[in-house]
Amino acid sequence: MHPPDVPTNPLAARYGGGATPPAPAFALNTALETILNHRSIRRFSAEPLPVDVLDLLVAAAQSAPSTSNLQAFSIVAVEDSGRKARLSKLAANQRHVAEAPLLLMFVADLARLRGIAADINEPCEGLDYTESFLVAVADAAFAAQNCLIALESTGLGACYIGAMRNHPQEVADELGLPPGAFVAFGMTIGYPDPQVATGIKPRLPQSIVLHRERYAPAQADEVAAYDDALRVFRLDQLMSDIAWSRQATDRVRGPGSLMGRHVLREVLQAHGFGLK
Repeated sequence: MHPPDVPTNPLAARYGGGATPPAPAFALNTALETILNHRSIRRFSAEPLPVDVLDLLVAAAQSAPSTSNLQAFSIVAVEDSGRKARLSKLAANQRHVAEAPLLLMFVADLARLRGIAADINEPCEGLDYTESFLVAVADAAFAAQNCLIALESTGLGACYIGAMRNHPQEVADELGLPPGAFVAFGMTIGYPDPQVATGIKPRLPQSIVLHRERYAPAQADEVAAYDDALRVFRLDQLMSDIAWSRQATDRVRGPGSLMGRHVLREVLQAHGFGLK
């Protein structure tokens, strides 16, 4: 496997070289460097993955914390080119969904618990409540992030695919999911294309995200400064220079901006989630 490409100052890069937190009193170790160097990879090389990589990634995913040890998630590994192509169309025609060597689908899975309860003749009415759905989504997210850090530490790259929620029932049908199992998101995985330079995208400054003791609203000047930092990144990556504040608010403007996900609750309820 390939060693990760580590910038000299990942902490500064994560904040766009602007307002960075104080330098830590300890040296960054390999795990911290892997986390701070994260970038989404959407172009992959033709290099095949190691034969045992899937087992390793699933083990890493299962090593994540789990709410009450319910382990309410599943992973569907997709390598078939035809299935990846069909899922790509359902996920807003994102090319890398079809082209990635490996596509992992992280499933919020209450179906397994329901089946286990039936097998031992125990009630499971708690699965009909929104809390259980949140537990399953949280467990899937914990597992996926562990998987991401593990694969990036080996030199692989990945990208989360939230667009799998655009057509949740069609995605469930493609994967043969039972009622009570829902793809929270996918993840494309492969070796990054060495011909495509992908920078570290700056995040909001800690002064906006970190609240000490009590919540404090973001200040307009801090958001404007972040808009400027992200604009520099986007131009460097040959992307549009739309301000983050504009892009983010456009994404939540109304039902039409949710890419079909405004009916998600109805679809989930029809697919076996009570959401009481």
